[in-house]
Amino acid sequence: MTRRLLLSYLGLAILVLAGLEIPLGWIYARGEMTRASQGVERDASMLAEITEENIEEGNLEALPEVVGDYATRTGRHVVVTDRQGVVLADSDPSGRIGVSIAAAPDIARALRNEPTVVTGDEVLSATMPGSSGTTVRGSLRLTSPTAEVDSRVRRIWGALALAGACVLAAVALAAFTLARWITRPLRTLEAATAQLADGRLTNPPDTTTGPPELRSLAVSFTRTATRLQQLLMAQQAFASEASHQLKTPLTALRLRLENFEPYLDPRAHGSLEEAVDEVERLSRMVQGLLALARLENSATTPEPVDLDTVIADRAAMWEPLAAEQYVALAITGRAAGRVWAIPGALEQIIDNLVANALRVSPPGTTVTIHRAPGTGLHVIDQGPGMTEADRARAFDRFWRSSDSQHDGTGLGLPIVRHLVQASGGDITLHPAPGTGLDAAVRLRPVTGDRSREASGRPRSRPARSAAP
Repeated sequence: MTRRLLLSYLGLAILVLAGLEIPLGWIYARGEMTRASQGVERDASMLAEITEENIEEGNLEALPEVVGDYATRTGRHVVVTDRQGVVLADSDPSGRIGVSIAAAPDIARALRNEPTVVTGDEVLSATMPGSSGTTVRGSLRLTSPTAEVDSRVRRIWGALALAGACVLAAVALAAFTLARWITRPLRTLEAATAQLADGRLTNPPDTTTGPPELRSLAVSFTRTATRLQQLLMAQQAFASEASHQLKTPLTALRLRLENFEPYLDPRAHGSLEEAVDEVERLSRMVQGLLALARLENSATTPEPVDLDTVIADRAAMWEPLAAEQYVALAITGRAAGRVWAIPGALEQIIDNLVANALRVSPPGTTVTIHRAPGTGLHVIDQGPGMTEADRARAFDRFWRSSDSQHDGTGLGLPIVRHLVQASGGDITLHPAPGTGLDAAVRLRPVTGDRSREASGRPRSRPARSAAP
């Protein structure tokens, strides 16, 4: 932002300088050219009077001396003719004396007692008649190069450019100081926002410098961030304490229910088992809620993880349980390589998806973990699948399908989605070929540069395991 402010100030200064200096330079150049033209015209009139007197007196030998002396002093070119346009004197030694130039337009006009002044790109020319009243005795042409005028104009343009450069330098220094003063609160606010996004504000934004509006914004941000930190710490404290406070009562309730079994009528044993199952489900739900709260409250940074290694490890862990349910567990697809994921997230993602797949898979079917091109991960089962409406709501907390026959908590997929999104990926549900459900996870691949960059980062706190 400092650069943009500086460029805007400099751009405005350049426009102002251009609006002032260009007209000033143009006016000066026009003035110089006008003064030079008037000087040539004045000198030509004066010389014409002198030469006319010499011609009238018949003193033609004095003409070369007059024009030569003037040309030596001024560096200009003078030509004198008689009334027929024949050259009587020329300040140029190589001039052709005695040659008629009456056909030249300016000489012809002068011989008709009409002066001519011409302002050209390279020379200024003034042709005057040598006359007394209406009697024309000759003409005089005076030409002057514009090099001297052009030199003076270039000098003034250079002076204006130098002055403009000095003004721009002063404006740049003042603009840089002003821009730094304006943007300092924004820089500290940006750093504070990044800290808050990482979970803790250690350096509040500066509230003592900058414009009043930005100081007020920094004060409001600090107050909001402090309140938010207090709420987050309270929630984290609740999640930590609740995990201990709720475990004990639920465990005691389960033990009491199991102790009732010897004293109950056999016909009530079914209801007792259902009550124990509900207590277990409530315990898992509490654990899932606490795990989800911990995930949402912890700021983690994705790190490179070998997807193939994690898949192989988790598949080996789930194979015995799948075999007990007469369900095969298969890994397909080409090696995916390394992906970006928060620490511990891939294990939980695969565990939750495989657990859900095994829960709905009938005996004799296969749960497939497929590695797709582009660091995609698919967990495919051959269960009953989901309708389109169910797939749209599957990531809602506590949601369970109306025809669900299992004892899930409705928190497994929300936890998976949070882990995937925190890792910079996305997850979608699709119908599997034939029957069943395809849970498709897409994660970001690790490139060489980013991998080296991440190797220097401190490891973040791993995400804790959550019950499906």
